[in-house]
Amino acid sequence: QVQLVESGGGVVQTGGSLRLSCAASGFTLDHYIIAWFRQGTGPEREDVSCVDFGSGSSYYTVSVRGRFTISRDKSKNTVYLQMNNLKPEDTDVYYCAAGPATTAQAMCTIGTYMVDYWGQGTQVTVSA
Repeated sequence: QVQLVESGGGVVQTGGSLRLSCAASGFTLDHYIIAWFRQGTGPEREDVSCVDFGSGSSYYTVSVRGRFTISRDKSKNTVYLQMNNLKPEDTDVYYCAAGPATTAQAMCTIGTYMVDYWGQGTQVTVSA
């Protein structure tokens, strides 16, 4: 069974840190771009960060650059999102997703239309 399972969400104070994990089972992430999206307030989920699982090249949306770091562990078939200096506006449900985009930037730019597989989401709450 193909699955993406997120974990690591929680409640932190402003300035705190969390690390989200996205573990894949039933398929290998080697040929996918992995994205972290968050629900946002609009009709489409917002891109946060994307990584080419094979090469490691990454992309970040402007609002999280310098605060978030995406990484992957090939031996665990898992992608991580280290979130530092969290702000109340980062509060949201975070989803990982896998898609066949050509680059991390393309995945993040095109957004949800490129997604083949979604995780169930994990809640991140940042208190003021």
